[in-house]
Amino acid sequence: MYYIVDSNKSFTQASAALESAVISHGYGILHVHDLGTTLRAKGMAFDEECKIFEVCNPGQAAKVLSIDMRLNMALPCCISVFTEQGKTKIGLIKPMQMLSALSQDAGLIQVAQEVEDTTLQMVDEAK
Repeated sequence: MYYIVDSNKSFTQASAALESAVISHGYGILHVHDLGTTLRAKGMAFDEECKIFEVCNPGQAAKVLSIDMRLNMALPCCISVFTEQGKTKIGLIKPMQMLSALSQDAGLIQVAQEVEDTTLQMVDEAK
């Protein structure tokens, strides 16, 4: 259900590469949550880095919502750049598996597969 790749890039370089890949595939970045900085600012001991990119393609989102409005709770797609024991990783939960667990609609499955193919390409390009 997870798709996680190792990157030889630094956390900062991988974050910038993901941002470029998202944009080059016609998706937008709605927000970036800097989880590492937020946790440390709240006084938590957290040694790793983690940015969660909320990414969306408006056309694909509209298709999903026209099939089942309840699926708004599964949007947008989140792609994370994070460190684990000093190694940079990029990953996401595969949209196909997540959305097919929520609906068996054939149209939704097709959209989920298209989104998954594109988001996996983004991750692979960013690594």
